[in-house]
Amino acid sequence: MSQLCVVMAQVNPLVGDIDGNTAMVIRTSWRAVETLGADVVVFPELMLTGYPPEDLLLRASIGPRIERALAALRAELPPAWVLLGYPRPGARGLENVAGLFHEGRLVAEYAKMELPNYQVFDEKRYFTAGDTPCVVTIGDLRVGITICEDIWHARPVELAVAAGAELLLNINASPYHAGKHRHRLAVVSAQAQACGVAVVYANLVGGQDELVFDGGSIAVDADGRLAARAPHFEEGLYPVRVSRRSDGQLALDGHVEPEPDHHALVYGALVIGVRDYVRKNGFKGVVLGLSGGIDSALTLAVAVDALGPAQVEAVMMPFRYTAAISIEDAESEATALGVRFDVISIEPMYEAFMAALGVQFAGLSADTTEQNLQARCRGVLLMALSNKKGLLVLTTGNKSEMAVGYSTLYGDMAGGFDVLKDVPKTLVFELARYRNTLAAVIPERVISRPPSAELAPDQKDEDNLPPYAILDQILERYVERDMSANAIVADGFDAETVARVIRLVDLNEYKRRQAPVGARVTERAFGRDRRYPITSGWKAGD
Repeated sequence: MSQLCVVMAQVNPLVGDIDGNTAMVIRTSWRAVETLGADVVVFPELMLTGYPPEDLLLRASIGPRIERALAALRAELPPAWVLLGYPRPGARGLENVAGLFHEGRLVAEYAKMELPNYQVFDEKRYFTAGDTPCVVTIGDLRVGITICEDIWHARPVELAVAAGAELLLNINASPYHAGKHRHRLAVVSAQAQACGVAVVYANLVGGQDELVFDGGSIAVDADGRLAARAPHFEEGLYPVRVSRRSDGQLALDGHVEPEPDHHALVYGALVIGVRDYVRKNGFKGVVLGLSGGIDSALTLAVAVDALGPAQVEAVMMPFRYTAAISIEDAESEATALGVRFDVISIEPMYEAFMAALGVQFAGLSADTTEQNLQARCRGVLLMALSNKKGLLVLTTGNKSEMAVGYSTLYGDMAGGFDVLKDVPKTLVFELARYRNTLAAVIPERVISRPPSAELAPDQKDEDNLPPYAILDQILERYVERDMSANAIVADGFDAETVARVIRLVDLNEYKRRQAPVGARVTERAFGRDRRYPITSGWKAGD
């Protein structure tokens, strides 16, 4: 072997579109061979179904559809080695498989050994684990095959090396959360060093409902040295040249993308999450309520960066409590980003509702009911625009608000996708400042003025909530780390404040069950990642 060109195909399949994904594999493989001289093309885990296919795997037709796809691959792939993932029935049940094709033949199959069943993963619901390593000879190189979670455990790697592997091809559908790229690299490097094997780690890219896959495919040599890194959140073909040194060890060489910035990665996750949700579900564009506050301002910027200004509409819906500067700032944001901007007052419809409810409300004092009614008037308007124009409503609630229920069902929660659902309020401020480093589109006073829902005179969020700097620290401990109230207090937080926050989180599970999905960017998001009962007598003290 003089040199082997291994190409990491960082692609964005559509879940359930087996025919389309098969065509993508064929098209991409030919391009890798013709433009890069690829000897080996490596695609992500479950490439043919997309990831995660969830209960599509339980459909009776999944087997025949996969067999048709495999037949097409045998007939139409280029004469290179092509590795990709798909589900396939085995002797003991459905398996998560990596198949290696060469010159019209399915040369080898490997069944994933380690099936993740934590956080967002449910693979034991669908798959039976494999128990046999797979090592093949490509040129004069012994190549082992593993799948995603396998690289996080010693046994699959050790078995492959014991069977003679000197290079591992690890195919992945590894979802993003903040800091994940560093964790992956550390794990892969440690496994390479521990077992003396080079690793090519090819990862999926794209958005799938609340999950986001960041790509960032990597290659490391047997010393654990980073030899190649692909960009995050970008589709593409990324070659790794593999050669043998005079001492017999493998040398890997490829382009190493610079270490990504934390805020750039989180922002990129939000952008691709919106883009893929809108486009893969066939919406013409999006519409959102632009309030003049920081949450809607950041949401608008993400939407425009995801879709372009022509596919984004913004509506300011003022009421008697809306500050003049809120209207000015909303218009300024819309102008800076080049989107259609309309102003529709909710005053007439609010008065109509209040008149209709007059008899029912007689003798009752005003409370949050009137505030919620304002939000619901806005929700009705946005959903009407959605229906009439075929636009997806983006909601603008952040993770801090979702946690404590500082939101209105069928009001500001009405919509199809919540861009900031997993973004704590303190991070919202950071991301707004980050976005302004690219181009100043969010007015400084939107970032610096105290947050307010503007549903009552001179209202501020901190009238009802602890300061966000405190609130987010408590929420991070309780929601993401499952710390008890006592443990949080022991970290130095006021006991009464902790008890109040935890009570709000627990009480508002019913709201979150009815909330739209949103991109997952933290290690523990609401939804498939954190599944708590609505009806519960659990006390969080200990």
